[in-house]
Amino acid sequence: MLVHSRTGRWAAWSLFGLLFLPLFALPLLVVVAASFSTNWSGAFPSGPTTGNYASAVRGESLQALTTSLVTALAASLLALTVGTWAALAAAALRKRGKRALDALFMLPVAVPSVVVGLAVLVAFSRPPLLLNGTSSIVILAHTILVTAFAYQSVAAAIVRLDPAYEQAAASLGARPAYVLWRVKLPLLLPSLTAAAGLCLALSMGELSATMMLYPPDWMPLPVRIFTATDRGSLFGGSAVAVVLMATTLLVLLAVSRIRTKASYR
Repeated sequence: MLVHSRTGRWAAWSLFGLLFLPLFALPLLVVVAASFSTNWSGAFPSGPTTGNYASAVRGESLQALTTSLVTALAASLLALTVGTWAALAAAALRKRGKRALDALFMLPVAVPSVVVGLAVLVAFSRPPLLLNGTSSIVILAHTILVTAFAYQSVAAAIVRLDPAYEQAAASLGARPAYVLWRVKLPLLLPSLTAAAGLCLALSMGELSATMMLYPPDWMPLPVRIFTATDRGSLFGGSAVAVVLMATTLLVLLAVSRIRTKASYR
């Protein structure tokens, strides 16, 4: 830590505890407690039970979880491909062109996600690209929303790359495509996996744009949680929310392991 005195460290940890617990940890703990409860007793949930998870891990909830995973994986893969390609292209542009490309990719996150959902709905509800009512429109909206984060992560990593590696490969007669595939992309692999994890986490939790676009047979888990709580099923919705949190955490841990292995290559 930057604080060297013992008193200062205790003060810093105390301030962290006072801010972290009420703002971040406590709400999540309440959701976890509610998922194991049947009613409220004052300000806290009570009536311990595991029955809420019986429906949270099967039937429509399990289908919604599968839908969220497929959507997140597809959107993250597309976002990583487009974002990496754009970041590599931006690195070769002059400052004005790079700024224009940065603004273009950051525009979807500069406006509310519900606006992005509306824009996608309007743009793809008429031929020749009629995607309304299909799973593709949900995946497309998620891709648009998370591509900015993939682009920024990869662009920042490209700036930190040592050009000596590319120059050495080129001096030995390697073609640009070979340098990109065998030198540049392997060096970017840790940043690519980090960007993939961020895109997955953001897509798994996206709600606003999804609410405007999802067809009845393609309901992601956040929508399932919203509809459950909106109908008054607070404890069942809390159990589904815990399943979503746990799944997202497991996916991020898997991506983190891949990133760690990539860093030591």
